[in-house]
Amino acid sequence: MGRKFDHLADVEVFLSVVEHGSFSAAAVVLSTTPSVLSRAVSRLEARLGAQLLRRTTRSLSLTDAGQRYADEARDAFARLGQAEQAMRSTTAQLSGKVRMSVSTGYGLQRLPPVLAAYARAYPLVELDVDITNRNVDLVAEGFDLAICSGPLPSSTMASRHLEASPLCLLAAPAYLETAEPLATLDDLARQQCIAFVRPNTGRVFSWQLRDGERDIDWIPPASVTVSSDAMGVIWLAEQGMGIALCPRLFAEASLAAGRLVEVLPQLGGRTRPFSVVYPAHRGLSAAARALIDMLVAARDGAGRT
Repeated sequence: MGRKFDHLADVEVFLSVVEHGSFSAAAVVLSTTPSVLSRAVSRLEARLGAQLLRRTTRSLSLTDAGQRYADEARDAFARLGQAEQAMRSTTAQLSGKVRMSVSTGYGLQRLPPVLAAYARAYPLVELDVDITNRNVDLVAEGFDLAICSGPLPSSTMASRHLEASPLCLLAAPAYLETAEPLATLDDLARQQCIAFVRPNTGRVFSWQLRDGERDIDWIPPASVTVSSDAMGVIWLAEQGMGIALCPRLFAEASLAAGRLVEVLPQLGGRTRPFSVVYPAHRGLSAAARALIDMLVAARDGAGRT
């Protein structure tokens, strides 16, 4: 029994004749004779049971059936080429450059082991990591991806969820030794608070708290403010300058070392989501997609929320 697609060479001949406008022109490109190509097209027409080309001594044109078949065949060969390219991308050693943007907090606490593993797996890929706390324009600035917290920055972005870190109130033991009593939300209003100021507006970032079943967006009476780098509130809190609110993942090392302790845990419960985002309508390189997959897998393995 003949193979189901043993006529593909004849299909390629047909498309070449259509592309070059004549058997003679196609024969020159394919290094053969017009008669060989004519027989190939005739075999294809016999197989399909339809005339594909109108042949005269002076001209060559597509029939309606020929036009439809040419369009479908081009699409089929294009899809086959894409499939082969995808396979080469997954089996070949990745190379090229990947540019990513990430905030200081997430960059310091989560990225180092992932980037080290990625560099070992794909040594030919150049990584360009911009650790910044400003909102970047991925398309205009040429970034492949970014790690963001909160809602998506734009509807033109696609995303994959990494984790949702609980928000917690923190203070240094030295601060608590001399602070006013601290047991309720009302007590918090009488404390020294370290607030983060939004760089783009200059406004104090509200503290997202939960009192029982009620969500509260509370503006702290800030005795100290920090802008641009959210990690700054942690560093100042470690020095006993007041109480700070931040995602727990930013303070894991400080909590483990005892430099900070959690206060008013009953006001916790809300979370800050973190996602990797990338332009939705721009093709990702295989190297960028591999990095995204590794970032997601790292949080899956850590039991992300």
